[in-house]
Amino acid sequence: PTVLDRFLQQAIAQVISALWEPHFHPQSYGFRPKRSAHQAVRAVQANIRAGYHWVVDMDLQAFFDRENHDRLMARLKSRCPDADLLRLINRFLKAGVSIEGQIQPTPLGVPQGGPLSPVLANVVLDELDWELDRRGHCFARYADDCNILVKSKRAGERVMASVTRFVSDSLRLTVNPLKSAVDRPMNRKFLGFTVSRNGARLKVADKALDKLKDRVRELTRRTRGTPFAAVVAELRETLLGWKAYFGITEVLSPLRDLDKWVRRKLRCYLWKQWGRAGYRELRKRGVSVREAWNTSKSAHGPWRVSQTPALSIALPLRFFEQMGLPSLAPR
Repeated sequence: PTVLDRFLQQAIAQVISALWEPHFHPQSYGFRPKRSAHQAVRAVQANIRAGYHWVVDMDLQAFFDRENHDRLMARLKSRCPDADLLRLINRFLKAGVSIEGQIQPTPLGVPQGGPLSPVLANVVLDELDWELDRRGHCFARYADDCNILVKSKRAGERVMASVTRFVSDSLRLTVNPLKSAVDRPMNRKFLGFTVSRNGARLKVADKALDKLKDRVRELTRRTRGTPFAAVVAELRETLLGWKAYFGITEVLSPLRDLDKWVRRKLRCYLWKQWGRAGYRELRKRGVSVREAWNTSKSAHGPWRVSQTPALSIALPLRFFEQMGLPSLAPR
């Protein structure tokens, strides 16, 4: 949306949120004041520890693109009698989108990328929340990502089938069969987290770790030619942001491994930058003549050399701490 559209959407979102917030279900955590993804993850963890060892992991297929306008407007009208406001919301819904300069109609869905769509999503899916509550299910929902906790696989399969029918018949939406499943919680991820097999401790999902690694690879690409201090500064920003979200994890071993891997990537980057000056740089940093000579004359590539004792001595943990590189795992 343009700046003006964002401004208007924010104003509308504040009005709609004030009207609907008191009526939203307490197990809805997405895009609500004083609620967060961390609370949703903790709620799922608490249910697992209470004996609900199976999860119905539901994902709504292309939810923001497929929301039915008539149903949405009818629900908004039930708590918002202002005809002018409803007309304005409907204009946002029907405005269309520009794709390669061509305006395409939007007969379904809500406008994405602005502050209004998350509020409208909660208005729509609040109906699902109260239906799950009426059936007595333990669940947590964050936007279109919902986890329902049950005590057996058979119960999970029944719930998956019945809730899928409700979503299709009542909400006119579709459950994505490729991203939804009935499984053990440790085999699924929710908002970037999963749980350990023993004790249901919070753990960063493999996909989230892989995504961070891809970003680190991008920043430490040896052909960038960026000064080392600038690379560390960019990494610092990325790692601190990642840690702010995933810092609640309770299984720390993957984070310790990731810390070591990041430092190795930086040693590799710096070794490549040193080039022919590698021997002098190693000696300057306290590496013995023999070790420095053998390392500098090694036929191995930078990645292999980055794991040698010489690089560990020349670029120890203390060096990276002084550069301002944060650690993901607490020491």
